[in-house]
Amino acid sequence: MHQIQATLATIAAALDEATDANPVFLATPDKADVLARLEQITARVAELRLRVIASAQDVAEEVGARDVAAWLVAQHRVESPAAHATLRLARELETRPVVRARLAQGRFSLEHARVILRGLDDLPDDLPAEVLARAEVTLCDLAGEHRPKDLRRLTSHLLEVIAPEVAEAAEAEAIRRLEETANANATLSITDQGDGTTRIHGIVPEVVGHRLRTYLQAYTQPRIAALEADGKVQPRSRLLAHAFAQLLENTDPTRLPAHGGDATTVVVTMTLDQLRAGLGVAWLDDGTPISTGETRRLACTAGIIPAVLGGNSEPLDLGRTRRLFTPTQRKALALRDKHCRTEGCTVPTAWCDAHHDQPWSHGGHTNLAHGSLLCGHHHRRAHDPNYYTDRSKNGEYRFRLRNNRGTFSTDMSSRLPST
Repeated sequence: MHQIQATLATIAAALDEATDANPVFLATPDKADVLARLEQITARVAELRLRVIASAQDVAEEVGARDVAAWLVAQHRVESPAAHATLRLARELETRPVVRARLAQGRFSLEHARVILRGLDDLPDDLPAEVLARAEVTLCDLAGEHRPKDLRRLTSHLLEVIAPEVAEAAEAEAIRRLEETANANATLSITDQGDGTTRIHGIVPEVVGHRLRTYLQAYTQPRIAALEADGKVQPRSRLLAHAFAQLLENTDPTRLPAHGGDATTVVVTMTLDQLRAGLGVAWLDDGTPISTGETRRLACTAGIIPAVLGGNSEPLDLGRTRRLFTPTQRKALALRDKHCRTEGCTVPTAWCDAHHDQPWSHGGHTNLAHGSLLCGHHHRRAHDPNYYTDRSKNGEYRFRLRNNRGTFSTDMSSRLPST
């Protein structure tokens, strides 16, 4: 009889003797000792099983199976993914004699062994043999002192411990490969949904995602300003969507790459009467319709070209981005306004847009006397035809919702100017 068969027979006989033994009669220190010894025995039996699996290809060939993992699935109803993962682990242990020996001694668990093997596989391929050997011993020593989760974290700093002279170069190469893969996998799709929305889906390198997140956070309103009309806090996903819109609107088009022989611009077309009356719709250069209120709001901050047409559809004016407030003007507005100029709103100037108090279509100018800082929420209100805009004596904005009859939804209409 082979030694392995004899060992298994001994284990089976011993287990038979303990089948009816009740652990409740063990003293507490004895229970602790039994549990510790069972952990060791479990690891040792697991190693023995893996050692046999690694050499059992002939068992699979005997019945025409592809490998011993397929044999386990067919003969012992083992789940296929688990069986093949076990076979891979058995083959990996064959190439790591120190890990296999320590597991056979019950020095650590099978999960520890998996973490060690993964950590060794993640090391650079061109490391000297003596460094790899030192790494294997070091991880096996650490496994006796740390949980698998903690050991997994330590493997990322392994080279810094065993070979600091090559750690920096290896880390740089690993990062380079990671970035190369990220750039190769980058993708972005922009799909119109047909309901007034566009779905944007993308996978970008981590550094790009970090930069976008940082930019959007600069536009995200403080919690006090992130409330819906009913007082509920807006979802963060919605705040980020609005912040993304603000980021695009505040991008300087003169700094974008040339597009079709000219700086990239967005052209909005509408008639002069529509712009002045706030009625009807405008069209982007790809035919997308937008409201006149949205057009006016965009004209405050975005680098758009409003192509205003006369009665015969001839261009009356092609606006220029000098309608945008300059950085110097924004600083002056910030010093003057301190925060959003809406009554009761304290959103700081860093999160505000520069708004034209008098629209361009009505002779407004881009200067300090005709400008105010409004947060994104109130800037949309200022250009929303469903709201009436009023100014207090100290210049603060106030908004009142109109009802369906064009009058005001409150009894304050008697003291508000007529529209």
